[in-house]
Amino acid sequence: MSNLDRSYHIIKKPVITEKASDDSATRNAYTFRVPTDANKVEIRNAIEQIFDVKVTSVNTLNVRSKTRRRGFTAGQTPAWKKAMVCLAEGQAIDVL
Repeated sequence: MSNLDRSYHIIKKPVITEKASDDSATRNAYTFRVPTDANKVEIRNAIEQIFDVKVTSVNTLNVRSKTRRRGFTAGQTPAWKKAMVCLAEGQAIDVL
């Protein structure tokens, strides 16, 4: 697997929520869904390589799974990892 292939496997999809949109407007930070084994250095390199921008900081957090019910059946939502990436001044990513 080449370096570019690994970059595309690290960045799964953007998280489009009201909080994420507000974060991109106020502090130029974009939120992405990443694999649970990805670290901050890999995330930084993937964002810089795919979108050709300068990343200033990366914050990550693990989103726990939740119990959901549908009638009598109970199940779990999958756990996943969220990465908030701050970009340098004047740079942007078009996530839509």
